[in-house]
Amino acid sequence: MRANFINSRITQLAIHIVGNKIADEGMVLSKSCLTISNDLEDTLSTFFLGAFSSDEYYHLRHDTSLNLNEVFSYVSEIFNSHESFYTQSINLAKHLYNQSLYPNIKEGEFYVVLFKGVEFDNLVIDAIGLFKTEKKSTFLKTSVHSGNVNINEDKGIDVKKLDKGCLIFNSEKDNGFIVAVVDNTNKGTTAKYWIDDFLHVGQINDTYTNTENLMSLTKSFVTKELPKTVMVSKTEQISLLNKALQYFKDHDTFDLDNFSEEVISKPEIVEKFHNFKSDFESSNDFTIDCEFQISETAIKKQQRAYRRAINLDKKIQIIINGNSDCVEKGTDSRGKFYKIYYNNEE
Repeated sequence: MRANFINSRITQLAIHIVGNKIADEGMVLSKSCLTISNDLEDTLSTFFLGAFSSDEYYHLRHDTSLNLNEVFSYVSEIFNSHESFYTQSINLAKHLYNQSLYPNIKEGEFYVVLFKGVEFDNLVIDAIGLFKTEKKSTFLKTSVHSGNVNINEDKGIDVKKLDKGCLIFNSEKDNGFIVAVVDNTNKGTTAKYWIDDFLHVGQINDTYTNTENLMSLTKSFVTKELPKTVMVSKTEQISLLNKALQYFKDHDTFDLDNFSEEVISKPEIVEKFHNFKSDFESSNDFTIDCEFQISETAIKKQQRAYRRAINLDKKIQIIINGNSDCVEKGTDSRGKFYKIYYNNEE
């Protein structure tokens, strides 16, 4: 699945100010939708849509009934009748305000946007964008007055980086629509209010998600879980990560048993890996298939997190991209050391 926005247009836009409910900052609700020029539409489209480049998608969900998910209910009304756009934008703003219950949430502009002409999965459909800007950047503005050039400082929104956003595509309604999500401002608990509390989404179990989650699981197992029960050196951990990464690059299809045999190898560790997979799925509330097509896009994203380096003291780093057998660890009268064997120097 992939979206193409080349021919998409903004047909309706409403902007409201949503504050922090704990701080009792309240809301400023616009009295009507905005009419924008073609130039401003181009700028806003680039700003809103430029952040959505990932193949990771979600569904809106609810623990008991999908119709009880407020965002699902409101955007369904818009898709059914565009005349309800402004009214539902107010409902969406109120819902966001009611979920803004963490102390670090900043007041910001909340944009509700209707896009037409979005190409998604070989279909031309509508999409609804929900965006929030919180950070303000300082910029300088010059002016000419009475023959002098003056300069003033002001604050505004940086259109090069979107703070928070989601695109809800009018596709797979019965499953909670297909949703793309961006959150560039918050980490940890505070981030949950946008993804979990406001949108309430769950990952779609597709090729991209399976690949990303299995690679993330493998890294956590090798670097965090395995050292708890097995004496494993840093070089051995890196060797396992290299083997895992190479497996994903060399195969078109992932098979759990085959991966366990080729990469993990040792039966007692394979059992620990399978148990860890079950615990990992349970704690993260998703399931990773035992067989799936491997996503090259997910590999490119995850391999950056496969840090294959040994850090010594403060300024020494050994990066191992190949066979860790060429690295030997030991101790002598001067202290700990690593010995590196090689054939050629470049």
